[in-house]
Amino acid sequence: MKHTYHIQGMTCNGCRKHVEQTLSKVEGVSNVSVNLEKEETSIEMESHIPIETFQEALKNDGGSYSIHKPGEHHHKDDSASAKKEKTKEIPASAGSKGTGTFYCPMHCEGDKTYNKPGDCPVCGMDLVEEQNLSVVTSEQWTCPMHPEIVKDEAGACPICGMDLVPMEADSSAEEKTYKKLLKKFWIAVGFTLPIFIIAMSEMIPSNPLYDVMEQKWWNWIQFGLSIPVVFYATWMFFERAYRSIKTWNLNMFTLIGIGAGVAWLFSVFGMLFPDFFPEQFKTESGAVHVYFEAATVILTLVLMGQVLEARAHSKTNSAVKELLKLAPNKAVRVVDGDEEEVSIDQIKKGDILRVKPGDKIPVDGKITEGETTVDESMISGEPIPVNKTTDDKVSSGTINGNQSFLMEAEKVGSDTLLSQIIHMVNDASRSRAPIQKLADTVSGYFVPVVVIISIITFAVWAIWGPEPAYVFALVNAIAVLIIACPCALGLATPMSVMVGVGKGAQNGVLIKNAEALEKMDKIDTLIVDKTGTITEGKPTVEKMGSFVDRFRESDITQLIASLNSSSEHPLAEATVKYGKEQKTETYKVEGFSAVTGKGVEGTVNGKKLDLGNDKMMEYAKATISTAMRDKAQSFQKQGKTVSYLAVDGEVAGYVVIGDKIKETSAKAIKELQDKGIDVIMLTGDNHDTAQAVASELNLSNFKAGMLPENKLDEVKKLQENGHVVAMAGDGINDAPALAKSDVGIAMGTGTDVAIESAMITLVKGDLHGIVKARNLSHKVMRNIKQNLFFALIYNTLGVPVAAGVLFPVFGILLSPMIAALAMSFSSVSVIANALRLKTKSID
Repeated sequence: MKHTYHIQGMTCNGCRKHVEQTLSKVEGVSNVSVNLEKEETSIEMESHIPIETFQEALKNDGGSYSIHKPGEHHHKDDSASAKKEKTKEIPASAGSKGTGTFYCPMHCEGDKTYNKPGDCPVCGMDLVEEQNLSVVTSEQWTCPMHPEIVKDEAGACPICGMDLVPMEADSSAEEKTYKKLLKKFWIAVGFTLPIFIIAMSEMIPSNPLYDVMEQKWWNWIQFGLSIPVVFYATWMFFERAYRSIKTWNLNMFTLIGIGAGVAWLFSVFGMLFPDFFPEQFKTESGAVHVYFEAATVILTLVLMGQVLEARAHSKTNSAVKELLKLAPNKAVRVVDGDEEEVSIDQIKKGDILRVKPGDKIPVDGKITEGETTVDESMISGEPIPVNKTTDDKVSSGTINGNQSFLMEAEKVGSDTLLSQIIHMVNDASRSRAPIQKLADTVSGYFVPVVVIISIITFAVWAIWGPEPAYVFALVNAIAVLIIACPCALGLATPMSVMVGVGKGAQNGVLIKNAEALEKMDKIDTLIVDKTGTITEGKPTVEKMGSFVDRFRESDITQLIASLNSSSEHPLAEATVKYGKEQKTETYKVEGFSAVTGKGVEGTVNGKKLDLGNDKMMEYAKATISTAMRDKAQSFQKQGKTVSYLAVDGEVAGYVVIGDKIKETSAKAIKELQDKGIDVIMLTGDNHDTAQAVASELNLSNFKAGMLPENKLDEVKKLQENGHVVAMAGDGINDAPALAKSDVGIAMGTGTDVAIESAMITLVKGDLHGIVKARNLSHKVMRNIKQNLFFALIYNTLGVPVAAGVLFPVFGILLSPMIAALAMSFSSVSVIANALRLKTKSID
């Protein structure tokens, strides 16, 4: 009997495997197959098993996943991604300023998050706290005498009447974890050091300690000193090892738990039952040789590695922390001419705010009065302040220059650019790069293979090793277990991705996911749009003219400005602005509509108007004469855009619009071409205008008159010919091609639709950002490969050395304590290598 059910809560292959294993354990199940993409499972059973049995099995396993009959679920509402969003609303604790959102640094279960600190259920590592904007912007107040009083605003304590004071932010979860681990580490060192001294004293001729008491009593002292180390300071390692074996998610702690546990239990058993062991395990005094120093030193060194990792983890997301520092928590709101200081979370869309010299701009909006310069380096990566005047946009977190201005709040809270950047960086940091599949595959077989090698090592040394053979066998088998480090392999990719994504955000390059970083390093073809991508995207009207005697130039201006008053296109805004400058009266438009890739149409004063390119005139069945075309081409050859105006089916006038090429475009295109990338310009503009722009930029490859579907077809054609294609654009008409390309790059100055369709967003919106993105991806991918090489070569060489392959030739054996030290530093070295990305330039 075979049934198909829907599974909810899965986010990665780890989830899929876990669900398969859980459902396979149900009595009567013969086979389980789970499809991650379809969120389905196919279960074969000997006889019918009620779905409630499977639901109970998943519930008892922790409740992370649920199973339903097809059609009996809310497809996305309860998915892991929805749960993740809900998780972000859960406070860490009353009065705390933590985010309450935690994730595994190795991303064992993809982008799954947890609502409380602890260990990852798969790899056992300490969960890391996510950083977000709500932590900074929400300020709370408390009474110094009655800390249980917590208010959202200043005032008096309702108990004692004292003035409330701002609450100090709690330490982050990772800081708490670091301090907790550090405390345990010093306790472990305090008890391990005397054990180590006692054990090493055996190497001293005529050991003076044996004059005080016999060796067997010193063994009992070592046993007593080891108890706080094993059962308090490092007990979590054994808990994680037990859980990993129970769930069969074998990991680093499995090996640590087995290795150190065997050494400690062997020592205890040897103390209690010395007669059980053969003579080769005993010392001259007749006491069994114990390994309390090996077990405790191993555990203490692993704990030291965890302490160093906890400290290093706090640096990997330092980019987000730096962005959080930009967020102001106060603003000056102007109401009926009066100014009041308010908390950021009290600001609503439409509020008028005053920004004083040197202040951080509180929310996204536009300037309504005044002019200034704004330092936008923190979100664009460009150090030169930008001049701003009335109607210019300003962003939260950027710093005002030396003049005061008024602004209207347009985006507040999670809608601000700063908040979106932080959200994007968090999501991208948790995403998995395709190259990580290699590490995942190796890690899946790693621990069982190491355990098998350890057993083989024991057997080989016990049979063929020199006397005392069993002692050599035990020590080397433990060394094999301890030196192996699947953790370094698992951290190799996510650490580099996290640091790289943060580095990009600080330089105005926003990465949506790790896959984009990997693909960006492989692109060989870049398609760029013209308007708003190569050019400023701030067109200005240079001329309006008439083709027929019955319309004067002012009449053409009036008709075009009236028609475009209903359009949001940048070219339309330019004509409306021009009309206002000419003090032209505009009329109401009826039946307005935009014809994608061609132009606009509508009725003004009873006249049917069509405005746009050649294709729009064909659409309107209006004929362009040779003289009209020649006049238009004279402007187009100068790189200008010309739109025709048809009145009641007759071409009556034209408008000439210029759009300046961005200063960085030529240099950026040259740099990309030098890197072996073929740059192609696709534009909806006419051939002459496109050719003029291409000539100025030394672009030999361009196509004009491209509609959205044409751009999409061009991307498909290039991909079919084996090219890896990136597409850069800023408009709605670019969205299909952006989505289809291998890497979609949106200009941050563009539309929300374009940004949503893209994998990379450039905050400043110029082509130099693509150079930065390419350099960043190259450096991150090289860093990942270095990490994978370090991790793989470390384990490839370390395990055989620990097994004793060098002993027959060189007489070299590796102490389990040295193995533990090497293992601890392997993970730290991977993180340290990833942190080098912070110092790299991507300009």
